Amino acid sequence: MFDLQTFLDFWMYDPECPLVFTSKAFLMIFVCFLIIYGLFRKHHRLRILYVTLFSLYFYYLTSGIYFLILLGMSISDYIIGNFIYSAGRPRSSKMLLTLSIVIDLGVLCYFKYTNFLGEIFYALVNQPFSVKTIFLPVGISFFTFQSLSYVIDIYRGDLEPASEWAEYLFYLSFFPQLVAGPIVRAKDFLPQVKKRPVVTGEMMDTGFYLIMLGVVKKVFIADYISVNFVDRVFDSPALYSGFENLMGVYGYALQIYCDFSGYSDIAIGIALLLGIRFNENFRVPYKSATITEFWRRWHISLSGWLKDYLYISMGGNRKGRVRTYINLMVTMLLGGLWHGANIRFVVWGGLHGLGLCIHKWCLAHFKSLRASGDGMTAIQKTISTFLTFHFVAFCWIIFRADSMDTVTDILTRIFTDFGWAHLWEIAAGRIVIFGIILVGLLFQFIPSRGLDFLRDRVIFTGTVEKILIASIVFWLAMQLQAGDVQPFIYFQF
Repeated sequence: MFDLQTFLDFWMYDPECPLVFTSKAFLMIFVCFLIIYGLFRKHHRLRILYVTLFSLYFYYLTSGIYFLILLGMSISDYIIGNFIYSAGRPRSSKMLLTLSIVIDLGVLCYFKYTNFLGEIFYALVNQPFSVKTIFLPVGISFFTFQSLSYVIDIYRGDLEPASEWAEYLFYLSFFPQLVAGPIVRAKDFLPQVKKRPVVTGEMMDTGFYLIMLGVVKKVFIADYISVNFVDRVFDSPALYSGFENLMGVYGYALQIYCDFSGYSDIAIGIALLLGIRFNENFRVPYKSATITEFWRRWHISLSGWLKDYLYISMGGNRKGRVRTYINLMVTMLLGGLWHGANIRFVVWGGLHGLGLCIHKWCLAHFKSLRASGDGMTAIQKTISTFLTFHFVAFCWIIFRADSMDTVTDILTRIFTDFGWAHLWEIAAGRIVIFGIILVGLLFQFIPSRGLDFLRDRVIFTGTVEKILIASIVFWLAMQLQAGDVQPFIYFQF
């Protein structure tokens, strides 16, 4: 029997179940969106208006009334960007740029860092701190960085302002990458907005492949190993052997990769269906032979943003070796803090900064070393990749653990009670989980031609086969999501 209230509730924001790409609700809403989008695709203003309204509605379904923050930021930075472009005087432009940075970072800091900064301040003055209840809007760090890059690029002379506020709002709110990236630069996006979108057969096929790949990564791998193993180990590491703790660490390394790169795949795929191209955001990062190479392959849009707007702005490597190391450390510490208002993220960023500094020092003192695996012998590359992955995996423990006590417990179990006597018994009892973890990590090392072969097998199937593949993937995904839908890890950032 039709229930009007249930029908209306479906289209409203639910704080207990915000909208995510892999939910049944999004699938239904997106299908409705595509049907109407086809009518407006050839009409520039109607297309921009329709997609923008849908994007704001999408964000409303993820964060409720806080979509007004996005709206307000788009107005302030659009106006400031135009003033900077027409100011003509460097002094005036710098003041306007400072105003934009203060507004954007002020909003971000209030919602994300108020309690963190309050705890630090009250600890310094030895006073108790009362935690405030502040809702963290989903993806606020992502669209704040995008808006900042728009104004900074205008100030640097690398970009002309959007011709209309509607175009800028379209860019800032574009729903595929709105809540968890990739961080898209205005200079890459806005020129595509001005053109009538042309969705070629290649874009349709590639978009389909990426969406299917993203769903498989997120639901079939990340969510499955998280719910059935990884979360349990990190919640109570003392209850598990050292071997299980080690597999939990490997499992989280795979989980966060599949979760985040899966979202990026879906976002890039949906954008392609709408005639918009995004840059690659992940490039098999665990294949990296050095920590420098890892950051060229992991979350490419964030590492590129930090390099262009923070590291280079502080002087980069232009002011001597010591200053270069300081700039690297500051960049990575702030990059860690960007991930969350917690000391463990700062420590995580600091460890990566230290790793980058050590690698850069080694490159300066040992000319035979390389910034990446290119040029290494097979043995050198194997050893270097093994060490790099385990350094990254160790840092993931700090990133994921609720406290440093949990980090200590995990490492203690791994190094003092590995459980050699019951190794095969433990492995046999979790053969599916461990199999997914090992195969998932080894999949990173398939040669590019092998990955291209798999991609082509999906892309070049017929329409009927694609419908069958999509039906099977989504049906299985819904079965695995019999419980609550697991949000993407990077929604909290």
